[in-house]
This record gives sequence, structure tokens and C-alpha cells, in this order.
Amino acid sequence: MTEGGNAAGGEGANAADELVEWIDPDGHVLQAVTRAEMRAGRLRHRAVFIAVVDRAGRVVVHQRAAWKDVWPSAWDLAFGGVVAAGEAWEAAAARELAEEAGLHEVVLAPLGDQFAYDDDAVSLLGRAYLAVTDAAVRPSDGEVVAVDRVPIGRLRPWAGTRVVCPDSWQAVLPALEAWDAAQQRR
Repeated sequence: MTEGGNAAGGEGANAADELVEWIDPDGHVLQAVTRAEMRAGRLRHRAVFIAVVDRAGRVVVHQRAAWKDVWPSAWDLAFGGVVAAGEAWEAAAARELAEEAGLHEVVLAPLGDQFAYDDDAVSLLGRAYLAVTDAAVRPSDGEVVAVDRVPIGRLRPWAGTRVVCPDSWQAVLPALEAWDAAQQRR
């Protein structure tokens, strides 16, 4: 995923000052806090993940910028980020996909179930989406420094040679593999 990205607020917005929702384990909002407060306290928040797959069954993977506050320079199999305070899940997914991949007006389908992810760096409640498109990915906001395409069935060996974002690896990869298996049965 792209935890630690630019949430809503427009170009030039100070990401640390953006408001996000601190939530309980069931997803109920406890309080609006700044992104900086969320990071400092490792507060549970909402996040979206968008896997982009082309019609040949290849996932668009990307490398995060070295300046990212979580998992700098790691490779990711999903675009995405923190959901802003008051922002709908789907709106956040569309916004993140446009910001990070330059993809606009792409159909987003839910991918798997809502999930929780916790480690020493983050605590989040996430939703994943799938975008099937052959459109060119054009990162423009500086969060993504490299892009490649990897067949879904080759993701595990591919990741064995790279540092990957653990949240999308744990939550999005199994959902992608299940989706791919269902596509193969058609």
C-alpha cells in the first residue's frame, strides 16, 4: 500500500497537518486527529489499497519514494493511502489512484473483505479495490519512483528479491490471488 501518502488537501498541503479519523477496532470514529498525531501515536485509521491489473493479468507494482514516512523505498503491489476525515472509502480510492498512478475515471471493484492490519509502524482498517485497465500509469506526485508489471502468479517469487510493503502483501495479495483463480476458472 502506500501508507504515508498525500491525503486530501490538494497540492502543497502539509501532509502532517491533514485530518484523519482515529477509529476503534470496529471502525467507529473516536476523534479527528492530524496525520502527525496519528503517526506519533500509531493510532488506528482507515486506509485504501488499489491493485491495478492489466488485461494480460499483470499487476502494476511500484516503488515508493525514499522520503515516505512509512516503508520508504519499499515496493508495493497496491496504490493507496490514508482516508481523510469525512472522506468516503470509494472517493479515497479514486483520489489515491489519480494522485499516485495518474489514473482517472477507472472502474473500481471491491477486492476481498475489509481487513485490519497492525504492526510496529501502523494500525489500520483497510479496504482493497481492483482496477482492471490497460491505461498507462503515469505517477506525477513524487510518491512513486518506479513502476513495473508482474504476472499475479509471479508476485511471490518477485517479492523474494525486494523489500515489499507488508500491509498490502498480507491483505491484498491473497485477495488478488483468489480473484485470479476465479478468472482462470471462467
